[in-house]
Amino acid sequence: MIAPEKHRREDERIKFLESYSILDTLPEIDYDNLTAIAAEICGTPISLISLVDQDRQWFKSHHGLDISETPRNFSFCGHVINEPDNVFIVEDSRQDERFHDNPIVLGEPKVIFYAGIPLINEKGLPIGSFCVIDNQPKTLSQNQISSLKALSDQTMKLLELRLKTAELKNTMVKLEKKNEELERFAKIAAHDLKSPLANVSGLAEFFIENYSSSIDEEGQEIIHLIKSSSDKLRQMIDGLLEYSKTDHMLTENEREINFQILIDEISNLFIFKNNCSITFKSSTDSIKTNKTAIEQILINLIANAIKYNDKEIAEIEIELLEEESFYKISVKDNGPGILKEDYKRIFQLFEVVSNQDRFGEKGSGIGLATVKKIVEELGGTIYVESEMEKGSKFTFTIAR
Repeated sequence: MIAPEKHRREDERIKFLESYSILDTLPEIDYDNLTAIAAEICGTPISLISLVDQDRQWFKSHHGLDISETPRNFSFCGHVINEPDNVFIVEDSRQDERFHDNPIVLGEPKVIFYAGIPLINEKGLPIGSFCVIDNQPKTLSQNQISSLKALSDQTMKLLELRLKTAELKNTMVKLEKKNEELERFAKIAAHDLKSPLANVSGLAEFFIENYSSSIDEEGQEIIHLIKSSSDKLRQMIDGLLEYSKTDHMLTENEREINFQILIDEISNLFIFKNNCSITFKSSTDSIKTNKTAIEQILINLIANAIKYNDKEIAEIEIELLEEESFYKISVKDNGPGILKEDYKRIFQLFEVVSNQDRFGEKGSGIGLATVKKIVEELGGTIYVESEMEKGSKFTFTIAR
């Protein structure tokens, strides 16, 4: 008997084999199906997916064989990995000096015929073989050999998929940890930034109220600019925090919501604004969805309809339609309208198409980006229709 030699890149080969995390795992039907097909096609009682590690050959699938491993010194597959460019066939091992006195030839499982295809990974390194075995001499047709090669390729695809899945899971764990760290940092940073900004705004307002008569018009303009800038920065921080919290918001369970009551509750938030009118019509009484998410969407859309309205009274109409597989909700206003070329821009983070709102302030470009993110996480889409000087209509869907 001639024992198989170690592969010329043995350490590297073993490292890649171990990266699949498959050695000594439980049987899997996907691999067992392949060996069953190979045995049927080649007409052999035994078919194996054999992975060759440092001291043994271990069988991920062993069709027609009760044992799950044998010593590497006795293995035929140990020879296969040293000839990765060839189909390794032994028609009668009793007539081959490498195997004639091998224990697995003389004893069970009596490996007389052997045909193996190397399992080669994406780096060109063999990690084992896909083989068929018989206890009597045999030959394979070219079609049978081609089928065996195809099954070997499919085995490697399963192994590579396993590796990619494991890498993806590992990456996801790292990303989740990184996101948690970033979120924690954002909250701390936001808290630390908001306090001094509030102080700046408060001091500027105090200065305006108590000392404006002591400074000239240019100085007053500078103080007003300090206050408006600090207020703007604080609003942006709040908006970014809201945007970052949408993922946590959507983890809440869905529940049945009376939509009329929901609209009334939201309308009460704007009741102090006597320059707006909110009406509602619906084809259904209730919807089943995430309450916090739908509130956030509607509050943002209604607030925008009021802030950017150029009419004396901001007229807002909310409509709910129940379709077969989704709800369709629209928020219509009588504002100045939106240019068609800006339809996509307004949903992008930090994109602002209006110089200022009706209160003289410029938007942060976060609100509609947040709305779009929430809608898409709920399985829906959002779009806008608009006519200049007549108003805009934002329509979004939510999967039922």
